[in-house]
Amino acid sequence: MKNEQNSFIPINEKASSCCGSDCCSEPTSPTDAQDLKALVQDKYGAIARRAAGAAACCGDSMDYSIMADEYGDLTGYAPDADLKLGCGLPTEFAKIQPGQTVVDLGSGAGNDCFVARAETGPTGQVIGVDFTDDMLRKARANALKMGYNNVSFVKGDIENIPLPDATADVVVSNCVFNLVPDKRRAFAETYRILKPGGHFSISDIVLEGDLPLALQKDAEMYAGCVAGAIQMTDYLNLLQETSFQHLTIQKKKPIVLPAEVLARHLTPAGIADFSNRFGIYSITVYGEV
Repeated sequence: MKNEQNSFIPINEKASSCCGSDCCSEPTSPTDAQDLKALVQDKYGAIARRAAGAAACCGDSMDYSIMADEYGDLTGYAPDADLKLGCGLPTEFAKIQPGQTVVDLGSGAGNDCFVARAETGPTGQVIGVDFTDDMLRKARANALKMGYNNVSFVKGDIENIPLPDATADVVVSNCVFNLVPDKRRAFAETYRILKPGGHFSISDIVLEGDLPLALQKDAEMYAGCVAGAIQMTDYLNLLQETSFQHLTIQKKKPIVLPAEVLARHLTPAGIADFSNRFGIYSITVYGEV
């Protein structure tokens, strides 16, 4: 896989969970949208409980951090909110200005919200949206502990965001849309809640080439975000069809799966072929209304 970082690629033309009830048994392959959403809620709820010190069935055997970027140097960073579940730094390219309203879709424990709050300042507003109760509890506890009265968290599905039209100056999201069954609707909802002239910065996982199904299932156990990822060209086309303007890939980097995962499914020759022909990438995309 070609290693590309800090790339700036304008898009001017159309681009041609094991923590559920089975407690870390074989990965589930959801058959419909509700199954997928239940899987995501179970998995991320368990991660939030584990971070809070409660027992979660996966113990410490799962590694959800192979895609996480380093937040330590960012102003506003709150270690208790960083569960290593992201795949980029969407606030890095979000152009957040003091006093703006920022909405974080799939806000988890509040990691990107607190970084955004440092940029929008005390006169701005940050709203996190998540549909996992345990994550919301942890995020609200973090905000209370830090004394932030302009950071709030609401329960909601990003296919049907519980916010009025034209709420946000900026939308950010980190490794979330790949988990959403109806991405077209989620992008349309993102467009709806942005103010005229508003913009988004989204970090997400995309594919290049068709990954073998068995490998895709196993990758989900390590990365948590692969099973629902789609081809990068399809992802960008959906954004364009939603009428977003000035789409730009601000950053693209390969996700390197552990060698033992590849070896379970591929021969040495197959691994070499995989590296040349297939890719799992983290991208950060910017777009405007």
